Amino acid sequence: MSSALFPWLNSAQGRALRVTEAQLLDEALEDCFGWEALQVGAWGADRDLLRAARTRSQTLVASRMTARSQMGVDQSSDIECRLTQLPIVSDSVDAVILPHTLEFESDPYALLREVDRVLTGEGKLLILGFSPWSPWGLRAQASRSGFPPGLRRLISERRLRDWLKLLGYDVLEQRKYLHELPWGEPIEPSYRMQRGMFYLLPGGAYLLKAKKRLHTLTPLRPRLLERRRSSVLGGLTEPSSANRSKS
Repeated sequence: MSSALFPWLNSAQGRALRVTEAQLLDEALEDCFGWEALQVGAWGADRDLLRAARTRSQTLVASRMTARSQMGVDQSSDIECRLTQLPIVSDSVDAVILPHTLEFESDPYALLREVDRVLTGEGKLLILGFSPWSPWGLRAQASRSGFPPGLRRLISERRLRDWLKLLGYDVLEQRKYLHELPWGEPIEPSYRMQRGMFYLLPGGAYLLKAKKRLHTLTPLRPRLLERRRSSVLGGLTEPSSANRSKS
């Protein structure tokens, strides 16, 4: 990530964006329960995007490059690592938040596969992204340094849906926001969140919420459980080979 990104996130426009996204995630995380929620990628120096997670634990993972570029900034990350190599056990996380992280990574699909590895079956994935065909997207494409600063690419909702379909996800919800121009003073939050009569601009960003499908690879486990249950419910357990030899 560019070192210019974090001063921008603390500007009036950047703060307004983060407040809007924290409000959106407050609603989107209402049905995300379990043991662990994970935010992959720092987005500012706070943990507001995780505040509504209903899991027992919340963890923020930042890239090492991000940590270096934030020298002197109050960084609240719990883990610093390469985001495409998360030091997390497979199938152990109930919800993952990607706050524009895919747009700043050199290999966004590799990051998405790594997130898929750590998510449990029926785990929730929440992705924030900028819309290419919007004033925000057009400004990002017209700027040499990207907008916000350091943005590598824009990923359309359609392309992201295709990636999620290949990985075995069902899209549950999609919301657009940032119905405003990407310069000047931020507008009122209500206008920013919802398209209205006075702000007819397309949403500059989107929230995509998806659920990982739970696949049963083999019926072996149910058969074993059935066999154990029948032996216990019958009142007697079958003697082992060791017991037979003694009798």
